[in-house]
Amino acid sequence: MGRTERFYKIELLLKSRGCVSFAALQDELDVSPATLKRDLQYLRDRLSAPIVYDALANGYRFTETEVGALGATRHELPGLWFSENEIHALLTMHQLLAGLDDDGVLARHLQPLMEKLQGMLGTDAGTARELMRRVKVIGTARRRVPSKHFELLGSALLQRRRLRLRYFKRSDRSTSEREVSPQRLVNYRNTWYLDAWCHASDGLRRFALDAVRDASLLDAKAKNVALRDLEAALDAGYGIYGGGDARVKWATLVFSAEAAQWVANEEWHPQQKARWLDNRPPGEGRYELQVPYSEPTELAMDILRHGDSVVVTGDKALAALIAQRLREAAGRYPVTPGPR
Repeated sequence: MGRTERFYKIELLLKSRGCVSFAALQDELDVSPATLKRDLQYLRDRLSAPIVYDALANGYRFTETEVGALGATRHELPGLWFSENEIHALLTMHQLLAGLDDDGVLARHLQPLMEKLQGMLGTDAGTARELMRRVKVIGTARRRVPSKHFELLGSALLQRRRLRLRYFKRSDRSTSEREVSPQRLVNYRNTWYLDAWCHASDGLRRFALDAVRDASLLDAKAKNVALRDLEAALDAGYGIYGGGDARVKWATLVFSAEAAQWVANEEWHPQQKARWLDNRPPGEGRYELQVPYSEPTELAMDILRHGDSVVVTGDKALAALIAQRLREAAGRYPVTPGPR
């Protein structure tokens, strides 16, 4: 039985029996007297469990805390429904989440929970830091969000209240005032977005949090949009601006055998379709990938990332766009004669 399981067992025994002798605890846990003494001391000192020895009853019990006219309540030990493996997984997830964090906003609110979880493992501060260093998240091209905006928007989302945003639109470099009903926070490629109902345009829109110049909480209740409608409107096509009012089309991309080794293991879109070509075993031939899209900008950027290892087939408009971008890119690098 692991240490965390023993803590859980001690809590159950004290809650169910009220007062339990040292001998009974030792028999139930099948540990040495020294181990049981350490466990009881750890529960009191590190997890703030109000365990006391009752000399009259010759056993250990929880104290009861008076809470006014409501009577008494029993102390609940934190996190005891987690096994040690589950706690390790949660600490690892915290490290992954910290990689998405801006200005330590999320970490600040989660830190008390992390300290309790570390306490459940019986680790000291140095051991806990070593554990966290074993998971590393490397973020690239992250667009930072002011913490005051992130917390305000997150609070409005949970409270189901409207927001007034002053928003910078990059496409035409304009700034506008928007009243929105927040629906969902999205982290995509190291950037945070807010999915919201825009009351000015009377439709669902996606706002980049780093483009929010100012935000204020309103008293009005937020309009609620069903999650299935939100996903249908904003998640149907490729990329972060894959939905909206535009009709969804399908792009067919054929990757060379060299590029296919990586692309075959990637998810470009949840609804993508793929197959191996050239009548060769999987992993040895060319690879065809079909993805839905409505707005080509982001899809074109990802296609261009693969250079001459991919060809757009079928969709003439998208193929022409890629060809034009490649010509323009090549034009920025004038060919100079090589050494004779």
